Amino acid sequence: MNKLQANSDMEKKELICEIGRRMYARNYVAANDGNITLKTEAGTIWATPTGVSKGYMTPDMLVEMDMKGNVLSGTYKPSSEIKMHLRVYQENSEVRAVVHAHPPVATAFAIAGIDLDQAISPEAIVNLGRVAVAPYATPGTQEVPDSIAPYCKGYHAVLLANHGALTWGRDMTEAYFRMESLEHYALMYMYASRLLGRTNELSSEQVAELVSIRSRMGVTSGGNPSLRRREEDTLFDQLADKIVERVLSKLKS
Repeated sequence: MNKLQANSDMEKKELICEIGRRMYARNYVAANDGNITLKTEAGTIWATPTGVSKGYMTPDMLVEMDMKGNVLSGTYKPSSEIKMHLRVYQENSEVRAVVHAHPPVATAFAIAGIDLDQAISPEAIVNLGRVAVAPYATPGTQEVPDSIAPYCKGYHAVLLANHGALTWGRDMTEAYFRMESLEHYALMYMYASRLLGRTNELSSEQVAELVSIRSRMGVTSGGNPSLRRREEDTLFDQLADKIVERVLSKLKS
């Protein structure tokens, strides 16, 4: 079996454990943070257990649940955050897998309340689309699924304010790769905007072409990035420069 493909229930459980190891190795989760779920053809869900490091899970630790959150099999307890996974499945019938983690850079944007929605990366536009920050909600409570509900259909990922990130997809691999893409996009955006001080954003025509590519791949949702009005930005910069010049001139006189 390819490590990122699964057919039988055992292969599905092994795949979840493999994704957990990758998340742990990439520092997307610490200690026993994060959770992963995978929906089966029968309509049940395999979920990661609470209190267990995602880097050290074994298939026998996983919990089988129904769509109402009732445990069907397994000796471990599911995470209290299963509620937000269930909400994604309930809101979007195409979703077959959901991943929750705390990737450091993307989570930093969630803490700062900054959407990842700038048109700066072709890969991010195709793989992710727009990523918004959902309102803060206390982890493990009903507030969390309620806060993400508006994003489940039209998006592929959402940042959880002061908490972490949630991605989903049509299979386990797609859901996990979107988490990787999210953190990579956040890192590039941080370097360009915060360290280098500028971003060269794509034009509306370039974005439209990328969205068309996304549609041809069978992806009809994801949200489109925000397009800043470059002319206004240029005028603002010119005005700011003039103000600085006048202030310096007065200080010298």
